[in-house]
Amino acid sequence: MSLPTHAQIVVIGGGIIGCSTAYHLARDHKAEVLLIERGKLTSGSTWHAAGLVGQLRSSASITQLLRYSVDLYTKLAAETGLETGWKMTGCLRLATNNERWIEYKRLATTAQSFGLEMHLLSPAEVKAMWPLMETGDLVGASFLPSDGQASPSDITQSLAKGARMRGAKIFENVAVTGVLSERGRATGVRTDAGNISADVVVNCAGLWARDVGRMAGVSVPLQACEHFYVVTEAMTGLPRHAPVLRVPDEHAYFKEDAGKLLVGFFEPKAKPWAVDGAPADFEFGTLPDDWDQIAPELELATKRVPALSNTGIHTFFNGPESFTPDDRYLLGEAPNLRNFFVAAGFNSIGIQSAGGAGKALAEWIVGGEPSLDLSDV
Repeated sequence: MSLPTHAQIVVIGGGIIGCSTAYHLARDHKAEVLLIERGKLTSGSTWHAAGLVGQLRSSASITQLLRYSVDLYTKLAAETGLETGWKMTGCLRLATNNERWIEYKRLATTAQSFGLEMHLLSPAEVKAMWPLMETGDLVGASFLPSDGQASPSDITQSLAKGARMRGAKIFENVAVTGVLSERGRATGVRTDAGNISADVVVNCAGLWARDVGRMAGVSVPLQACEHFYVVTEAMTGLPRHAPVLRVPDEHAYFKEDAGKLLVGFFEPKAKPWAVDGAPADFEFGTLPDDWDQIAPELELATKRVPALSNTGIHTFFNGPESFTPDDRYLLGEAPNLRNFFVAAGFNSIGIQSAGGAGKALAEWIVGGEPSLDLSDV
C-alpha cells in the first residue's frame, strides 16, 4: 500500500494516544484517517509504561474521561480479537498521616458524587488484602475496586486494529519532517516519503510532540524526565491479582505482575532527559541505571514491603516520560494554528487517559468542541 497524498485527518504518532485518536475518529465519526508513525507502533514511551489504570480525579469531567477508558479496555478485546491484558484488581491508596486521611475522606464523598464505588479501610482491613505490607504506621486507606491494570502495548495494537477495521490507514517507518500551513491553518504534513495534504493535523508524537509543534510554529510545553521502576524475581506470598498499591507520601506505586512485584517511583526532584529534544532514533530505547536517584524511595518501599529486602531484583528499568509545567496534559486545538490539534504531555497517566482522551479529541476535531468540560487540561 502506497502512502496517500491526501487524507481528511493525519494523526502523527503511533503510541497509545495516537492510536486511540485514530480509532475514535474512524469508529465514531467515520472519518478518513491516516496515522503516521516514524518507527513502530508503541515506540517512544508507550511500550514501557507500567499500565496502571485509575479513575478518580478532583474534576468530574476528567474522572468521566478516565472511567470511559476503563469501559473501553474491558470491551476492546471482544471487538478486535486482540487481548489488552486488562485486570480489574482495584487500587489501594495508603494514608500514612492524618492530612492524607482527611483527603481520602473528602475523595470518598467526591467519588460517590461521581458515581464511583470507593471504600475507606482500616489498617487491619488493608493488611488482610495485602499481607506482605507493613501497616503498623497507617491511618487507613482508600480502595477503588474498579481500578486496575493493563498491557499498554496490547491496548495500542488492539486500538490500531480497531481503527483499521473501520478504514483507517496506518503507516509505520514514515517520518514527519514538517507541517504545512496556509493563512493560519494547517494544511498537511511533509514526510520523508512525500507530502500529504490534509484538512486536520493531529500531533500525538509523545516524546517528540514539542519538536512536531515547533515544525508548525506551535508551542507544546513538555519535557521528558527519567522514570524508574524495578521488577523483582518471583515473590513468595504475593497474591496473584493483588490490588495496585499507591503510597503518595513515599512517592511509590506497587503492582503485582505474574507473581513478581513492580515498584515504580516519582522522586520529589525529577531528573530531566534530553532537554534539547529526544533523539530521532530513540524508538525502543532505555536509559542507564541510576540507583542513587531512587535510593531514598527504594528504602521506603522496602520498609513498606519488607519482602523486597530478601527478593532479588530481576529488572531495573529507566525510561523517559513526558511532563508538563502544570502537571496537566495538553489536549485540543492550537490557539495560533487552526486545524492543528495536540494530545501530548500526559504526565505518566497516558495509559489510563488514552481511551477517554482519544474519544474527546475526536469529538473536538469533528464537532468543533468536546462533549466534556475539559478546562482542566
